[in-house]
Amino acid sequence: MTWTDERVETLKKLWAEGLSASQIAAALGGVTRNAVIGKVHRLGLSGRAKAPSSAAPRPRKPRVHSHMLRVSRPSIRGNPLGQRRTLLELTEETCRWPIGDPGQPDFFFCGGQTITGLPYCAYHSRVAYQPPNMRRDRRQFRG
Repeated sequence: MTWTDERVETLKKLWAEGLSASQIAAALGGVTRNAVIGKVHRLGLSGRAKAPSSAAPRPRKPRVHSHMLRVSRPSIRGNPLGQRRTLLELTEETCRWPIGDPGQPDFFFCGGQTITGLPYCAYHSRVAYQPPNMRRDRRQFRG
């Protein structure tokens, strides 16, 4: 499809009437909406008539400035309060996964039932011990 003088004049006329690029493309035929937008841009057309709006503009609601309250969520799901342990409460059978900032008073260890021979529960063992090939795959996508 080429832009003949006749098609350009039709484009200008329809643009000035306020038709959308999609409507103009359909009226011209054999041209896409993006082609119409590109031609309008190259021709430097502006000042189009606004299509009458069916809805009156709504007044904006005044913004209420409030501070957001940040609530920390536990870093693991399903960690009951009774399961949590301090450093002095840890045993060979309790998960030693640290949760939170050690410098804060709400710091604790998971405390869940460990997997035999490992220092973590099933969930934290999956997080801590990933097969080498999975780690290698992730590095490929980062680069």
